[in-house]
Amino acid sequence: MTRPTDGPSSPLPGRCFIGLMSGTSMDGVDGVLLQLDPGPRLLASTSLDMPQPLRATLLALNTSGADELHRAALAANDLAQLYAQACTRLLAATGLAREQIRAIGAHGQTVRHRPDLGYTLQLNAPALLAELTGIDVVADFRSRDVAAGGQGAPLVPPFHDAMFNHGAPRAVLNLGGIGNVTLLAPGLPPRGFDTGPANVLLDGWCQLHTGRAFDQDGLWAGSGRANANLLRHLLHSEPWFALPAPKSTGRDLFGLPWLQARLASYAQPLAPEDVQATLVALTAQTVAQAVAGHPLTDLLVCGGGARNPQLMTALAQALPCPVAPTDREGVPGQWVEAMAFAWLARAFIDRAAAGVPQVTGARGPRLLGALYPAG
Repeated sequence: MTRPTDGPSSPLPGRCFIGLMSGTSMDGVDGVLLQLDPGPRLLASTSLDMPQPLRATLLALNTSGADELHRAALAANDLAQLYAQACTRLLAATGLAREQIRAIGAHGQTVRHRPDLGYTLQLNAPALLAELTGIDVVADFRSRDVAAGGQGAPLVPPFHDAMFNHGAPRAVLNLGGIGNVTLLAPGLPPRGFDTGPANVLLDGWCQLHTGRAFDQDGLWAGSGRANANLLRHLLHSEPWFALPAPKSTGRDLFGLPWLQARLASYAQPLAPEDVQATLVALTAQTVAQAVAGHPLTDLLVCGGGARNPQLMTALAQALPCPVAPTDREGVPGQWVEAMAFAWLARAFIDRAAAGVPQVTGARGPRLLGALYPAG
């Protein structure tokens, strides 16, 4: 589906960028065409489902396997083809020519994230994407921060700061495969860190037991009951939750094997839907723990989890402040991360350091990204 949001009816005074994001959930590619300077002004958005064979390959590449380098290279090329389709849709929706797009910000697909070992890996083929689209591509946003001793994640807090910092202490929560939160306060740099698993466990457990890719509207979780003892077991058995920020995580830690190991060590068998309800509570509680001690006027939610009523209700019950989707601020929650990578592409083009040491723990601000020119 492609949407012109506020398409150009007159010559555009500012530069335009495309942002592309395929997150930890691996359910699809989100793309936006964003006018900046002044801005941002969302001109079009699109979402493409991840083809099942590609999703299966990407999921498998999160763990060691045979012929990984070959399979990863082919998957990266397939992902670039999908990215190029998104770009074609965005240009068609707005009537803009490729020459009117300053650059594409393409995050790539994270398959390994080990900043503790000095690396993070996002599959991508940015040279191929530049060739297919005829547009400059900015990619590889995380590795420079990791090289400077940082986590390389989350990257979106400076964008959240630009979009949502209205002079009162508040938080912005992205609920993708992994949850990450940005803390905003007047006159201070943004702070942010990962909070723990979100859709990565909810989707995986749902698919395992129902065959569905995700729990539509949280209805399956709503048919179960959260188990307080299992929730405590999940929280207390994982040291990562108690780590101080800066911190980040991914499927390397919070995949289905993590959950299945803890269920195996839990004495009481539970119905699958009760486990799903407990995973909703786990996401809400880890967010509440992450923001505890930070007085907030409200918490804004974006990402796929913002469309899960069970999860939004659990957050509202766990937090002492109002909880609402970013749509309330005029920024559709589905497109926030893709918009952030268009914004980060502009930062790179302008040679503006978008790395925030207070977020990632890097030794200082760094210019994030690498350029793949179209010609």
